[in-house]
Amino acid sequence: MATPLAFTARYTYSVEAVRAAFSDEQYWKARLEEVGGPGARLDSFSSDGNTVRAQLVQAIPADQLPPAITAVRPGDLVIPRTETYSGTTGTVEAHVDGAPAKVNATVTLTADGTGSTATVNGTIEVKIPLFGSKIEAAISEHLLELLGNEAAFTEQWLATH
Repeated sequence: MATPLAFTARYTYSVEAVRAAFSDEQYWKARLEEVGGPGARLDSFSSDGNTVRAQLVQAIPADQLPPAITAVRPGDLVIPRTETYSGTTGTVEAHVDGAPAKVNATVTLTADGTGSTATVNGTIEVKIPLFGSKIEAAISEHLLELLGNEAAFTEQWLATH
């Protein structure tokens, strides 16, 4: 059974400003450099004015993982991730290389007074008998921390660009 994922980021900037950041390839490169972790990279980026697609790879070093994960999957967790935005909605798809683990989520940007809110709703699913739910919980903890760091970076990016 999948573990739910829910996260909300509040920005002091408008939906249009957040969307403009997401449409800028430099934003993605800077975000990965700042909060992407070791070896993070942007594999591809495209923006046609309405649809934005960023394919990135991030990793969680083995020494930062709980024993429940390293017992089943030794080494760093390499996590390819694709974010696609069209208008004010988006999708996030991620998986762990070499493991039956995936994350699927939707992102909705909405106006919130003079600022905006990004709401992430999705699931984390690890198809490993007995250990799956423990691994999902560990992934959730790391992912929520990462989403918080990415939101803080986005707020800082908007303040300086």
